[in-house]
Amino acid sequence: MKSKFETIITALLLAVLGFSIIFFLRSALFVPADEVPAPTQTATEPSQSLDPAIAASMDKIEQQVASIRGLEPKTKVPRKLLTEEELKEIVINEFFADYTPEDAASDTQVLSLLGLIPQDFDLLTFYQDLYSEQIAGYYDDEAKAMFVVKSAGFTGVERDTYAHEFTHALQDQHFDFKGKLNYTEESCLEDSERCAAIQSLIEGDATLTEMTWLQTYATPQDIIDLQRFYQSYQSPVYDSAPAYMKLDFMFPYDQGFTFVQSLFGQGGYATINEAFTSQNPLSTEQILHPDRYPADTPIPVDLPELANALGSGWEETDRNVMGEWYTYLILAQGDNTTSRLVESKASAAAEGWGGDTYIVLENTANNEAALLVRYVWDTPADASEAQTAFAQYLTLRFGKADSAGIYQKDGIYSALKQDADGGFTWLIAQSLETLNKLLSTLY
Repeated sequence: MKSKFETIITALLLAVLGFSIIFFLRSALFVPADEVPAPTQTATEPSQSLDPAIAASMDKIEQQVASIRGLEPKTKVPRKLLTEEELKEIVINEFFADYTPEDAASDTQVLSLLGLIPQDFDLLTFYQDLYSEQIAGYYDDEAKAMFVVKSAGFTGVERDTYAHEFTHALQDQHFDFKGKLNYTEESCLEDSERCAAIQSLIEGDATLTEMTWLQTYATPQDIIDLQRFYQSYQSPVYDSAPAYMKLDFMFPYDQGFTFVQSLFGQGGYATINEAFTSQNPLSTEQILHPDRYPADTPIPVDLPELANALGSGWEETDRNVMGEWYTYLILAQGDNTTSRLVESKASAAAEGWGGDTYIVLENTANNEAALLVRYVWDTPADASEAQTAFAQYLTLRFGKADSAGIYQKDGIYSALKQDADGGFTWLIAQSLETLNKLLSTLY
């Protein structure tokens, strides 16, 4: 489960930051086309507009990456070096125009209900500030073009960036992100779990290829450049991010890399190619547990329409899947450290995930929101373990439940209810009246 904005920009935020992976630097990340508008008048400029030495270096990296990945380019990919200022201007002036203060306030309200951020967290300012930190580059799958941010020329950092990003160009040419793979903003908003799994496949594959390029083709100077960059790199805004957010930003790269490594061990890039074509991963559960891929698929879970039951002004603003990964984050990585379960207990509880559906209900006139998640689990033992973990989490967060089974603190009310299928539903609202209306409608 991601906020509406996070679903769209997770990849972009990582492109902004640049991170170390293993002992090198992860510095270049994929951005779906809808996420970052391409610079006007530059998206299709030919490589001849670049310094000839840089263009030649890019040509060579493309050949090396194609050889590693076993995918030959179908067409020439236009490319352009941008200054950090140019890319910041594109992102802030164009992309953030579509993310309003009202959108940010809604996301903050929901994420605070889940205990992941404080109620007064300035989400919009945080995202905007994040773009002031190191930007590496991206592949735009609508412009079908490469954009690499230059600092002091085309050093090892930019070369590494280019190897990662060109992998995305090859993936798109052969597997068709927006078409056959259905990796779009709209599909992500409909099924954020599948989107997270596909993103992890895309990034895990590019990271594996990037690391192979580093080990095989990087020059000694490339390694020196990367090490120097990593040693001096600072990211105070990212460092200040809520705990869950930092882990979630890294999920497609850390867990995605492990997932793709597992596929590679089974049959090399041919098996990875099958994941792009005939066996798309469907959940964060499959990414976290490669041995469960592809057989263990999410169980569909029904929730009725509930907005009308709450009365005038209420509407359902989101319906999606929380998934194993976000269930773990809620239990173990909440904003209040005293309400976190120990990681091993949270991970074990979330691991039995079988499927879920969550809905968000909002009343903008009253500035009120409610959220509920209906879970099913792999086995009765998994369901019992998870329900016990949620009860412990709610007790840590709110204190003991009252005689009616209601947890409450600081104007937030919550309850756990056993379902007939052996799973349970977690409900959370900003008023006792709203929580009771939801309970009476469902039970």
